[in-house]
Amino acid sequence: MKPNRLRQLLNAGKPTFGTRMVIPWPRLVEIIGQTNSFDYIEYISEYSTFNLEQFENFARAIELYPNMSSMIKVEEQTRGFIAQRALDAGIQNILFSDCRDAKDVKECIRFVRPETPEAGGIHGAASRRINIGSNTAEWVNAMNTAVLAFMIEKKSAVDNMEEILSIKGVDMVQFGPNDYSVSIGKAGEGKIPEVQTVQQELIKMALQKGVAPRVEINNPEDAKPYIELGVRHFNMSSDISTITNFCKRQGPILRNMVP
Repeated sequence: MKPNRLRQLLNAGKPTFGTRMVIPWPRLVEIIGQTNSFDYIEYISEYSTFNLEQFENFARAIELYPNMSSMIKVEEQTRGFIAQRALDAGIQNILFSDCRDAKDVKECIRFVRPETPEAGGIHGAASRRINIGSNTAEWVNAMNTAVLAFMIEKKSAVDNMEEILSIKGVDMVQFGPNDYSVSIGKAGEGKIPEVQTVQQELIKMALQKGVAPRVEINNPEDAKPYIELGVRHFNMSSDISTITNFCKRQGPILRNMVP
């Protein structure tokens, strides 16, 4: 079973760097993997279309690269089903969206952890791809060591973030300014000081609690103010953003060059 690079780095107290994909194309995984630039790729299934076979193909492509791990962002509805099937397909780590309180977070953790007396989860062993060539004990270890990240993006989650950050099994958190701005009745105002202050408070509290705060950025320059706050975990851009920005920049330049 493939070692979980993201877990290894977190356990060693080292920074982590990821990027995101909306298009579940294995060749794109290979293109990113060959650059040796990122520790993991996050598949944003919440924003994408997918089937269960694509989970397996995404995981297979990641396995070509020993120094790269995988993550999937799981939406609120049917998250238990999606998380378990993704993990058993070979995707190693989970980012849960839309948790509203500590109860939601605890439920997500139980979805992932194996149903052993020690772990207390509800994830049962099944004959799926991850078990090919491995034994059940290895599967139990993989489920126990999967990195679990959580979006803190609803007002109720922010109001209860100290309780959430105190839960055993919460490895990483990320603030979602867009969803948060909607939940406080200020849709589209994710960059206003009121919202950005909440992000800073989450980062500071996460560091105090020993939870890794992660920030999504578009380019390395965006990381500077967060590094000053103590953030060491970043996820940079996505395939869709990269293509969009390329077209916006380069298309008009060419159009204006041709008389």
